[in-house]
Amino acid sequence: MKATLRARLESLGERLQQVSARLAAEDATRDMDAYRRLAREHAELSHLAELWARYRQAERDATAAREMAADPAMKAFAEEELKSAEDAMRRLEGELRAALLPRDPNDERNVFLEIRAGTGGEESALFAADLFRMYTRYAERRGWQVELVSESPSDLGGYKEVIARIVGPGAYARLKFESGGHRVQRVPATEAQGRIHTSACTVAVLPEADAIEEVALNPAELRIDTFRASGAGGQHVNKTESAIRVTHLPTGIVVECQDSRSQHKNRERALAVLAARLKAMREREQQAKTASTRRSLIGSGDRSERIRTYNFPQGRVTDHRIGLTLYKIDRIMDGELDEIVDALAAEHQAEQLAQLSAEAAA
Repeated sequence: MKATLRARLESLGERLQQVSARLAAEDATRDMDAYRRLAREHAELSHLAELWARYRQAERDATAAREMAADPAMKAFAEEELKSAEDAMRRLEGELRAALLPRDPNDERNVFLEIRAGTGGEESALFAADLFRMYTRYAERRGWQVELVSESPSDLGGYKEVIARIVGPGAYARLKFESGGHRVQRVPATEAQGRIHTSACTVAVLPEADAIEEVALNPAELRIDTFRASGAGGQHVNKTESAIRVTHLPTGIVVECQDSRSQHKNRERALAVLAARLKAMREREQQAKTASTRRSLIGSGDRSERIRTYNFPQGRVTDHRIGLTLYKIDRIMDGELDEIVDALAAEHQAEQLAQLSAEAAA
C-alpha cells in the first residue's frame, strides 16, 4: 500500500475520533440537521476504520508468517499463511480504495422521475406508462413512496408525460443511471398486421433539492398561472382552477402540477420540481466545465439516442452502456431492476477507480 493512502487512512481514523466525541457531547442534538450529517459521517468512517483494522491485522499476519518461515519445520505452513494474508491484504486494499471514492452528495436524496413519450406516437405513450409502472413497482419493492406530481394522458391510456416524486433512502443512488433514452421493440396493440414497431421514451431522474432556497428562486423571475385541471377528478376539477403552471422566465423552464385539489399544494410541488430541474441544470453546467464523464440526463427521444432497449419478441432487455443483456423482460418490467442497477453502479465504480489510479500515477 502506498504511503499516501496509508496516511489518508490514518487521518480519517483521527477524524472518526473527533466525530465520535461531537456525537457524544451533551448538546449534540441541539441542531438535528448537523447531528444527522455527523451520524452519516460516523457510519462511513466506522466502515473505513473496520476495513483498515482488518488490513493492518493481515499485515501483522504476513509479518508473522515470514518470521515463521525461517523454521524449516514450519515452512510449508508459513507459506500457506503468508499467501492467505497477502490475498486478504489485496482484497482489503481494493475495498478501502472503493470506500474512499468520492460520494455523490445527492445519493441519499429523494428524486423526481420524469418520463416523456418520444418517437413512436401512441405506442411511445403506452411504453411511457409501462416504464412508469416498472419504476413504481421497483419503488414498492424497496419500500419507497411514489407521489404523482403531474400527468398528461394519451388517448389510449398511456402518458405523453408523467412526473412523480419518489421518496426513500438512497433513491437517487439507485435510480440516477436510469436517465436517458429507452427504446422498445414490440408489436403495438394498435398494429393489425402483427408487425414489430420501434418506439422511444426519455427518462430523467432529478435529485430533489433540500429546500427551494437552495437554488435561490427569485419571485420576480417566476410567472405563476392557475388553470383548471384536466382528466379524471369529478366535478371538483371542472369548477376550480387548482392546477398550477410555473414558468421560470430566465431559462424558459415550465412546470405544471395538477394532482392535488389544493392550489397551495400544487404550487408547492411545482416549485419543488422547478428547484430540482434548476439544480440539475446547474450541476450539468458545472460538470461540463470540469470535463466530467458523467452521462447527460436525457436525450432527444430519438431512436438512435438510447441507453437501453426492451425487445419484447425476444424477451430481452439490453443496457447498451455496459453491454448487459438479460432475458427476463417480464420480471424487469415488473420492477426487478436490481441486477441492472447493481451492474451499472459497479461499472461506474470501476471507472472512478481507474480514474483515481490514473491520477495517482500521474
